[in-house]
Amino acid sequence: MTLCNDILTLEVATHGAELVSLRKQGRELLWTGDPTYWNRHAPILFPAVGKPYNNELHVNGSTYPMKQHGYARDSEFECVNAEMRGCEDGDAHVTFALPQTTVDSLAESNTYPYRLGLAVDYRLVGSTVEAVWTVENRDVRDAWFQIGAHPGFLLPDYRADDAVHGYVRYYGRDGRPVRPVVVSGLADGNRVPLEEPLTVEQMMSITGDTFAHDALMFEGGQVACAELCDKEMRPVLRVSCPQAEAYGIWAPHKVGCPFVCLEPWCGICDAQGFAGDISQRQYIHRLAPAERYAFSYSIDVM
Repeated sequence: MTLCNDILTLEVATHGAELVSLRKQGRELLWTGDPTYWNRHAPILFPAVGKPYNNELHVNGSTYPMKQHGYARDSEFECVNAEMRGCEDGDAHVTFALPQTTVDSLAESNTYPYRLGLAVDYRLVGSTVEAVWTVENRDVRDAWFQIGAHPGFLLPDYRADDAVHGYVRYYGRDGRPVRPVVVSGLADGNRVPLEEPLTVEQMMSITGDTFAHDALMFEGGQVACAELCDKEMRPVLRVSCPQAEAYGIWAPHKVGCPFVCLEPWCGICDAQGFAGDISQRQYIHRLAPAERYAFSYSIDVM
């Protein structure tokens, strides 16, 4: 499905309700999904962000399998509303929903114990993509979940032999520049404490070794906005999410990888060795029956 206005063209797939292309005046900004490096573009992380320890969730004494980042990214969504072309009187937008049959089958097959609806809305407003993802508890009991975004963006004018491929600049919830601190690394996809916290430069360079030890994770709401800049430190785009409880920056550590992911999360992967109940997971969210939760972020193109 393609949305457009006078500035941006956005393509969204029904598979995973995933953004697959974002162009400004014909110039592609979103990662292309080349499986040589990473076969996705901008998956929705739901109902888990990152990897549960041993790929398991524990709910009231029962164990459920849950792969890294959950099931939404591999589910088929249906389009329930769309306005394809933006104009002066309105914005281009599209809304997808996880079918009720999918919600029911996941619960009935013991894939996930809760019936959670998920509506995914994308809107073009000038040079901005606005995303609002709404979780609804359709169960008769309280339900637990995490949710987060994982968009990948092309590094401008990428050349593998450059010493620096671009920069990422960080801002806090008050809009001021920050130097975030990394307190956890990753081992087999789970968090392990660093011996010494790592303070990251407010204008962080991206090199071939930036992600040699996997993703950088900024916990505790330190980062609300990450700005991708080109090799001359000129802003290209921003991914903003003031409600983010954690923020991940990642690219596969492969020679010639030409993109980086800017990832706001309301959730995070388990600590290594965690075996507690789902209610004890870090940055977990609870919904009462019929209650809703809206996760929103924006991509501002410069």
